[in-house]
Amino acid sequence: MGLSLHAHMSRLRIAFDTGPLHGSKTGIGFAVEAMLDALRYRDDVAVEPYLLSFRARTSAHERRLPLPARFALRAWSRSAHPCADRWLGGPDVVHGTNYVVPPSSAPTVVSVYDCWFLDHPDQASPDVRRAGRVLRAAIRRGAVVHTSSHATEAAVRRHFPGAPVCTVHLGPLLLVPPAERSPLPQLADRPFVLAIGTVEPRKNLTTLVRAFGDVAREHPDVVLVLAGSDGGHGSAVRSAIDALGPGTSERVLVTGRVDDAARSWLVHHAAALAYPSLDEGFGFPLLDAMQVGLPIVATSVGSIPEVAGDAALLVALHDHTALAAALGTVVADDSVRHRLIAASELQHRRFTWQRCADELIDLYHHTISH
Repeated sequence: MGLSLHAHMSRLRIAFDTGPLHGSKTGIGFAVEAMLDALRYRDDVAVEPYLLSFRARTSAHERRLPLPARFALRAWSRSAHPCADRWLGGPDVVHGTNYVVPPSSAPTVVSVYDCWFLDHPDQASPDVRRAGRVLRAAIRRGAVVHTSSHATEAAVRRHFPGAPVCTVHLGPLLLVPPAERSPLPQLADRPFVLAIGTVEPRKNLTTLVRAFGDVAREHPDVVLVLAGSDGGHGSAVRSAIDALGPGTSERVLVTGRVDDAARSWLVHHAAALAYPSLDEGFGFPLLDAMQVGLPIVATSVGSIPEVAGDAALLVALHDHTALAAALGTVVADDSVRHRLIAASELQHRRFTWQRCADELIDLYHHTISH
């Protein structure tokens, strides 16, 4: 869009969707929380949080759109009613931070983090498909799409030709001080490859497990750790682990969801981060790894090359042999490790929440002026 990073205009009132901050936070919730904090540091915007929920407990600063979410999404996928203006208080811009922005007479921005659910609707839940229909209707009404990577921007343009789209990169999530001890006693003094994230088909963990079988034969001390809650793919991953056979399957540790201190310990102590996703819209674990100088092996898809830059060894999708070779190299070759670590020190500095806030504000101004 050719946005200037140094727009100097009057203070803006931004209606900002804080729905993802309620309930158990996912990656989107952490992204929205960090965007909100970054915007609140600015003196040229007034952020006015709102929430689409009939039941959730709101804070003193949040405006409630008093509608049952399913009713609202059904209605907004078909028309611009009910309009949210009566509840939002006349903002300059409305920013829907999680694929949905309500109809309003004010200019609207809607955040889209990836297009996996549009490419694979059969793998999306009914609620996600419903949100996709609302997104399509909002774009028809003129909403500007905010994407967190150029890869997602290209995907949005493919699905919505002619839609106004602008990429504003996110920043790194805070890594809390690591736990004093390993969350897994089996890791004591053993090198391990870490995969962190929800256990779902998009994370391609069955291919990683298969690749680890090759790594395990060459490196008898290395362990694979799969850390993250089960997103409905746990049985497939378990079958892939069992297929490794006795002696190797026991070297794959599945932790389930880990707390922040345990996650930090794993990131700080791993030998490599494995990120073999089928697609990504941004990739917070990549920035986790780069913050602490953890070498990365990942697939060359979606936003991964854009975010990881030279801090990762990238392999082709579904090539478990290449994935195994890259992991073996990173575990054993100090010169490659040092090269990736040096690249990570430069690459992760490109992503800051201050820059994200600067560019979001420019996006808001651009949305108003067009």
